[in-house]
Formats: sequence, structure tokens, C-alpha cells
Amino acid sequence: MANMLKITLVKSTIGATPKQKKTVEALGLKKLHHSVVLADTPATRGAVAKVSHLLSVEEQ
Repeated sequence: MANMLKITLVKSTIGATPKQKKTVEALGLKKLHHSVVLADTPATRGAVAKVSHLLSVEEQ
């Protein structure tokens, strides 16, 4: 199986720019402390890099 990433929203998007809010939403994160498991692809890594200050990422 491909490498997977567990991504958790650990900081609120209240002060984030609209573009950052859309990136968090595109990752499938809805609320604080909500987690999703996504495939480790370059697109996912790029999105995570854009909002890394709001997220916690674990490799699975």
C-alpha cells in the first residue's frame, strides 16, 4: 500500500487568508482537531506545505 499521511487541523483558520482557508477545506478538514488520512502525493505535500503552520502531519 502507498504511504499515507494523517493530517490534523490543530490551529484555527480564523486569522488565515481566504486562500489558506480554501486549501484547508480542499484537504477535507472541517473543524479543529479533525483528522483525515490522505495518500502521500506531491499535490498533497504541496497543499500541506502551504498551511503547515495550521496542521499536524504524521506518516503512516
